[in-house]
Amino acid sequence: MSGTVRIRVETSFADIAADDWGRLSGASRGDASVPYNPFVSHAFLSALEQSGCATAETGWLGQHLLLENDDGGLLGALPVYLKNHSQGEYVFDHGWADALERAGGRYYPKLQAAIPFTPATGPRLLHRTDRPVIASQSALAEGLKELSKRHGVSSAHVTFVSEGEMPVFEAAGYLHRTDQQFHFLNEGYGSHADFLETLASRKRKALKKERRAAVENGIEIDWLTGRDLTEKIWDQFFAFYMDTGSRKWGRPYLNRQFYSLIGERMADDILLVMARRDGRYIAGAINFIGGDTLFGRHWGCVEDHPFLHFEVCYHQAIDFAIEKGLARVEAGAQGEHKLARGYLPVTTHSAHYITHPGLRRAVADYLERERRDVEATGDYLAEHGPFRRSGGQDDND
Repeated sequence: MSGTVRIRVETSFADIAADDWGRLSGASRGDASVPYNPFVSHAFLSALEQSGCATAETGWLGQHLLLENDDGGLLGALPVYLKNHSQGEYVFDHGWADALERAGGRYYPKLQAAIPFTPATGPRLLHRTDRPVIASQSALAEGLKELSKRHGVSSAHVTFVSEGEMPVFEAAGYLHRTDQQFHFLNEGYGSHADFLETLASRKRKALKKERRAAVENGIEIDWLTGRDLTEKIWDQFFAFYMDTGSRKWGRPYLNRQFYSLIGERMADDILLVMARRDGRYIAGAINFIGGDTLFGRHWGCVEDHPFLHFEVCYHQAIDFAIEKGLARVEAGAQGEHKLARGYLPVTTHSAHYITHPGLRRAVADYLERERRDVEATGDYLAEHGPFRRSGGQDDND
């Protein structure tokens, strides 16, 4: 990388120019060389902060790394938070924390390079695409290690890393962890019917029956985006989110102001799939529209109906992706039930820099075994998916 560069730590997105951030890889739709990822946009990250969802008070203290030239021009960035807990991450390290605490060490605070509350793969080592890419990425990976030493923390974690960035982290001495999600891969289908034709006969019939049953109680489905996302709509969706979040997590991570902010700043990047019965909305799911991916996030309801969750979250997402020509649907964390609905196992990646020597040795050994297990499980699940056997053979077992 020519010229002098430096890494600076910024604690707040309010002090980072949105236009400068938008020139980084994946952070806006302006650069076709890297697919847009809405979660690394300035609009999304600043909304989490401004709404109070991801702040020091909630255990997410911003320590964002900015790679700059002599004139202060932004060349790259890595969103980073100093954390005193492991909530809202979806890559679970509680066992590591317990082991170090039992050995007399201190696991928290730690550094977390992540998108808060968002288990979606995307770029983490953001860079200007008109600059030397590897040099920028390597500088940021090394910068996170240096920040770990400066804070004296036990570890630094980079979660839901795009696969192409993992070699940079491994070259810098980070440990590689894998996990699994289920994604729908659009093989150029012209319609949902084309997709169904790729399934085994028994699976195809089951999904058709499931979709009919989901809406048989007079339920209609609406797609809302852009100007459709009024404050009244957000009020209704937030009620769904609170109902599910309260039951699932005890205390939901996101607040009402967050939805107003993203509705104001990125409405065209959002799809709400809303279920309506007797003139009122009773359930809904929020999705974010990337350059080539529809990212499903969370859902909620105020009425229970058989199969409605599957229709609103999974089937409608596939319909939208096919209609808009998106390459995939990422439907969030976990959930082997997605397999029967056309979502295949996909490996996710994270990078971990452990400063404590003993913990690093133990974690490295554990991750080696875990990676083998994840690979074996993925192969098994893919083999038992809903699709026809190779060669077009149907499977009516």
